[in-house]
Amino acid sequence: MESSQNVIAGVGLADRPRKSRWPARMDLAQSLTGLVLGLFMWGHMFFVSSILLGKDAMWSITKLFEGYFFFDKAYPGMVSVIVGGIFLFVIVHAFLAMRKFPANYTQYRTFIGHRRLMAHEDTTLWWVQAITGFLLFFIAAAHLYQMLMHPGDIGPYESADRVWSGRWWPLYLVALFAVELHGGIGLYRLCVKWGWFEGKDANASRKRLKVLKWALTVFFVVLGLATLAAYMKIGYEHRDRVGERYTPAWVVPNPMEKAK
Repeated sequence: MESSQNVIAGVGLADRPRKSRWPARMDLAQSLTGLVLGLFMWGHMFFVSSILLGKDAMWSITKLFEGYFFFDKAYPGMVSVIVGGIFLFVIVHAFLAMRKFPANYTQYRTFIGHRRLMAHEDTTLWWVQAITGFLLFFIAAAHLYQMLMHPGDIGPYESADRVWSGRWWPLYLVALFAVELHGGIGLYRLCVKWGWFEGKDANASRKRLKVLKWALTVFFVVLGLATLAAYMKIGYEHRDRVGERYTPAWVVPNPMEKAK
């Protein structure tokens, strides 16, 4: 009976001595890194969208992460530490996720055939997640490297100059849709996979989670578009003074000068 169960489960008797817990461990690590990155991206969106409340609000959020309100000086290097940690999570998550991608054309054709045959929405969502994850592997790397090397260039004028005069806005526009689709689908799949928020009726729970997922995706995409438009507007108006740093009128002396 035990041998029959193994064969039915796809594990041949000859493979049994080589069974390992590492696939399960890597799957858990992929889920945990995905959860951290998904929640971070939602928090990141709220932080950058503080520009919609005004330049002073965005400046205050930036200086909070630089420790200005704790040490009476701005230390942009603190941002680099956070960015470095997120960069590491992205690399680990991407490495673990790549093992599930089709490895060759035959596997790709097999997957596409199964997807069309089953016509299951969750399978299509996984494919969207795979494509957006591939895009983010390049887009996120470029953005994170910029932030890692230039943590002091974050602020109302500094960020707006990068978006408009630095011509980063096309990259950020693609990144916005990619990250919100990828993150939203990923968190939804985590809930389904690990049974989070699952009630007595699993099918009804999955429908509610799907509605919530799309509602959150639309919310963050709209918020992101409004935020990007605000930075583009400020950057356009500030295009003749690129390099000038923003400091609220109520801040005396300039924290960047105190940090020197």
